[in-house]
Amino acid sequence: MDIKLKQIAERLSGLRDALDLSKEDCATACEISLKQYQEYESGEVDIPVSFLYRFSSVYNIELTTLLTGDNPRMQHYSITRKGTGPIVARRKEYQYQSINESFINKAAQPFLVTVSPENKIDQSNGYRHAGQEFNLVLEGRLQIVLNGKSLILDEGDSIWFDSSLPHCMTALNEREAKFLAMIFKIPE
Repeated sequence: MDIKLKQIAERLSGLRDALDLSKEDCATACEISLKQYQEYESGEVDIPVSFLYRFSSVYNIELTTLLTGDNPRMQHYSITRKGTGPIVARRKEYQYQSINESFINKAAQPFLVTVSPENKIDQSNGYRHAGQEFNLVLEGRLQIVLNGKSLILDEGDSIWFDSSLPHCMTALNEREAKFLAMIFKIPE
């Protein structure tokens, strides 16, 4: 069993207990089935970053707290040195590296995302999460399927979209692709 996955699942359970919520409450609030929520909290299945983002948004918890167990403390600025952000491997298709986990009350969550060309993604079932997302391709070529529409982005290209629409990314040309992903919360 993936130890990091188990730790995230334990933090989910602990936060739910601390907030005095039932599993049903969390499933309903995060708009997933009770069975799916129970699987996430069990630590036996991959937990999508989109779900963790949703959970953190719904319950006003820093995503960093769920991912790493640390609480962000920086209020004026925060520097993440190249290669030092924690790796979050929540989906086999993507590797997320948090590139700023120490700044508190972020309006956006930045990740460096790596997509391997070996990972073929079921494009009929895209990921969704609340808010908006900005992606900037840093290396390689990327196919983004957004709400059923296929878009090709080359190095230097970017896209900003409503992340409640189903979306997924695939590396093209048998080459790894890297992109900066910024996930923005929508103020309530």
